[in-house]
Amino acid sequence: MFARWDKMAKAFSRIGKEIAIAVKASGPDPDNNPALRRCILNAKSVNMPKDRVDAAIKRAMGKDKTDYEEVVYEGYAPHGVAVIIDTATDNTTRTVANLRMHFTKGGGSLGNSGSVGFLFNRVGEFKIKNTGQNLEDLELELIDFGLEEVGEDSEGNIIIRAAFTEFGNMAKALDDKGIEVISSELKRIPATTVELNDEQAKEVLELIDRLEQDEDVQQVFYNLK
Repeated sequence: MFARWDKMAKAFSRIGKEIAIAVKASGPDPDNNPALRRCILNAKSVNMPKDRVDAAIKRAMGKDKTDYEEVVYEGYAPHGVAVIIDTATDNTTRTVANLRMHFTKGGGSLGNSGSVGFLFNRVGEFKIKNTGQNLEDLELELIDFGLEEVGEDSEGNIIIRAAFTEFGNMAKALDDKGIEVISSELKRIPATTVELNDEQAKEVLELIDRLEQDEDVQQVFYNLK
């Protein structure tokens, strides 16, 4: 139960920062701010209460708002596993010090910008309800809007991946076609993966978990198979 609450609190915190960044960039009106609309959609997908969302938008417009900077860090976990960390921080000095500590304690190393980024492809990922759609028909319907891949997740939802540069086009296409989107986000998909034994994989995942628990970390991507 406590683990579930911790995960929920982390999700709420992550979305709250995304809301702050979106409002700062394009204002508090979701009708005129696609990034904010995406944040609100993702908030619903993790059952974030509407009053929490409204409070985050209001806080982002206030005099005492926190200005978050989006910074990407790269490094290696044990056994050569590449790691990319997306952060949203109001203090990069604190963030980089904490990340370096996590890597050191986990047997990895924080790298320079560009050290592992080339090992990942950045895509826009949309999760939509599976209402019995034919995946081949859906693929043909969306191919002109940047579609790169379509499939199903472990829960039976349909996952659509589009090129990073086509994220907005795909979002608009799904909206125009009346296709209900559960959540959408930018992800980094490894071009190749590293296969380890159970003991080695456990070491890597312990570091990943430590990174994900850091207050400045939004998402962690890695190429462990």
